[in-house]
Amino acid sequence: MARCLRLRFQGASISKPDFVGSGVECRRGVWQGHSGSISLGSSGRIEAGVIFHAYGGSIELGRRVFIGPYAVLYGHGGLTIGDDSLISMHCRLISSEHSIPVPGKSIRSEPDVRKATHIGKDVWLGAGVTVLGGVSVGDGCVVGAGSVVRDDLPPFSVAVGVPARVIRKR
Repeated sequence: MARCLRLRFQGASISKPDFVGSGVECRRGVWQGHSGSISLGSSGRIEAGVIFHAYGGSIELGRRVFIGPYAVLYGHGGLTIGDDSLISMHCRLISSEHSIPVPGKSIRSEPDVRKATHIGKDVWLGAGVTVLGGVSVGDGCVVGAGSVVRDDLPPFSVAVGVPARVIRKR
């Protein structure tokens, strides 16, 4: 209960999770004068060390979502995760990218390009999966451990590799 209160104090909206582990961090951030939002659905489980940083964007988790230990979720451009999804340990979900400047201009000076990222319902992302900004992972997908998802995945796909490629349907 105290961990939920701490997350609410950090600005997250939480609807009765089953469990919140130690060291979970929520930061809403501000972008162009707008405060970010973090909404964690009911009956979910958030394991130890998970980081939610909205950076002035939004992070929205559905009901009964599991987020494994030390996953990192960035909401710059908007990140949604559907009901009943499993996000395994050490996953990285990103909703932005950097533009690449011309020579002579520093990379650091370029702003983030915000790109909405959507994870459907009943999705399973294996350990260490990275989902890049602007990607949509369809309902019922399974993504193998260590994969990097840079393109949309159709519903009920099984995808593996770097970059992730669909190898079959469920």
